[in-house]
Parts: sequence; structure tokens; C-alpha cells
Amino acid sequence: MNPIERSLRALDAFQQRHRPAAVVVGVVKKYGDDRGDLLCALLTYYGFIALVPLLLLLSTVLGFVLHGHPGAQQAVVDSALADFPIIGDQLRQSTHPLEGSGPALVIGALGLLYGALGVTQVLQHAMAEIWNVPGVRRPGWLPRLGRGLLLLVVLGTGLVLTTAGAALVGTTLGGTLARIGALVVSALLNTLLCLACFRVLTPKEVPTRALWPGCAAAGPLFTALQAFGSLLVAHELRHAGQVYGFFATVIGLLSWLYLAARITVYAAETDVVLARRLWPRGLLQPPLTEADERVLASVARQEERRPEQRVDVSFTDAGEGPGEGPGPVGPGPAAPGTGAGGGEGDRDGDGKAPATAPRRPGGYRGRR
Repeated sequence: MNPIERSLRALDAFQQRHRPAAVVVGVVKKYGDDRGDLLCALLTYYGFIALVPLLLLLSTVLGFVLHGHPGAQQAVVDSALADFPIIGDQLRQSTHPLEGSGPALVIGALGLLYGALGVTQVLQHAMAEIWNVPGVRRPGWLPRLGRGLLLLVVLGTGLVLTTAGAALVGTTLGGTLARIGALVVSALLNTLLCLACFRVLTPKEVPTRALWPGCAAAGPLFTALQAFGSLLVAHELRHAGQVYGFFATVIGLLSWLYLAARITVYAAETDVVLARRLWPRGLLQPPLTEADERVLASVARQEERRPEQRVDVSFTDAGEGPGEGPGPVGPGPAAPGTGAGGGEGDRDGDGKAPATAPRRPGGYRGRR
């Protein structure tokens, strides 16, 4: 064993013995196992495509709800647009509520709604990937559409409540206290909004209490991103405008959306790791830890696409070739439609192994 490997093995042993470090490593490795960067790229792309339709739809709905109160309508729309750094001023100047006849408004609103639903579909796909839900257990088009509409309602309601809460603090307090109070209220409301969105997006067999840890971390991070994200991106792109011109604005917005997507994905990965106790993970293999095997088995089993299909997973000791191991992991053939992407050998979606499964010493099965 060379000195570098010896040092890495020592670091690996240290993080496996200490729970905080092991959980952090588990979240980072689960992010990689689920191709987290690809999920973030998809969320960024569809978020960018859906941004303008969402804002137009929001301003149109507010135009109906706050009809006769132009001051209140403009204040809410301005606050909503201000949550999107980099292009907030441009959108505020160029975006107006839809106007015209009733049928034209309905058709226009439906068109915007269709464009905005793309990001909700990708969010549901991302959550299914993160929780390793097999394809056979994922909802069809109509249920996904209903959940997407519900998600838009939750997001719109949360945006209005966040704006109202910050405005209330600003009118009650003054100066620095108003700014700090607005950030605290925004962090709390963003945490609750994140929890509501995760509840809509996450498989129903996952209890709500399992969603709290990631949302508790994501809420303050989203607030910081709203408050300081524009400054961060502007600093990074301070010279880009001379090279890219107007496209520097697009690059800045994409960067901001990508940061928001990473917060979302990492928050969800944190929930999965804590709910299924997916730690400690090994930094170097072999050997695989029990958590390593459970994650790899879940990733493989999420490829089940048909009720007639069954994916079995087995692990061999280091140095064994294919086919030399003890055979597939798990019990006999599962009933059609079972298997929710829980722990390795899980066919019930609760993250636990069946009581009848054979086990090797150490409480895990599948290796001699």
C-alpha cells in the first residue's frame, strides 16, 4: 500500500467512525450515484424555459384577483419579480399582465400554464430518481399533471405569503432591524414552502417528518440566494458583459437557477440519506460498506419498468469474477407492481429488508 492510499484509507476510516462526517460523505456520494449534476442541469434548463410563462401567469392571475387595486397589484408583482436576480429590472419593465377579451385571456393563460408545467414534470422526475423509485411504480401522465398543477398553486401561494410577510416586517420595524427581520421571516417561510413542495413531489409512502431535515437547510439557503445571489453572480460576470453583451444576462440567470437547483437536489438527497440511514459510505473500494451495497442495489432496481420485470442484485467478495458470488440478493419473485426503490432487498418501499431474507454476518445479505 503506497503512502497516498494509506492516508486515504486513514481518512476513510475516520469519517466512517464519526457520524457527522459520515452523513456528509453519504449525501455527497448519493448525489453522485443519482447523477445529481445531470438532474441540476435539467432543472436549470426547464426552469429557464418556464420562468417567463410563470411570471406572466402570476401577473395575469393577480390582475384578476386584485382588480381595482392597481397599487397593491403592482407592489406584489414588483416583489415577485425582485426574487429573480439579474433580470428582475428587465422583467419588471417589460412584463405586463395579459389583457383582452375573456376567451383570449383563457387561451393565453392555458398556453402559459402548459409552458410552465414543464419544470414541474422535471421536478417530479428528479425526486423519483433521488428516492430511487422503480419505473413501474412511478405515476402516469394524468397524476403527474395533477401534482404539477398543485405544485404551481403551492408555489404561487408561498410567493405571495413570503412577500406579504417581508412587507409586514418592513412596515413594523425600521432600519437594520427591518432588514434582519425580513430575512428571518423569509427564511422561515421558505422552509415551510420547501416542505410543502417536497410533500407534493415526494412519493406518498415517505412520511412528512422525513422531509424536514433537507427543508430546514434549504429554506435559509434559498433566502441567502435571493438576498445575495445577484451580487455573487454579478461579481463573477463583472467582465462578461464586455464579451457577451446581452447574453451575459442570460448566463447570469442560468447560474442563479443552477445554484437553486443544486440546493433543491442536495436537500432531497439529505432527506434520503437520513431517512434510510445510508451511511457510512466508503471513500475507497473495496470493500463496500453495507450502505454502499444498499444504495447500489436501489439504483439498479429503479430500472424496473414493467410489472413482469424483476431486477435482482448480488455482490461478490473482492477478487471474485462474475457469476462466482452467492447469487441474487433478496427473496423469491415479487408480486407484480411491488418494489418502491427502498433499501437493498426492499420490495415494500419502507427501506427495510424482508424478514425472510437470508443474511450474512453483520446483518446484511448478499455476500458470502
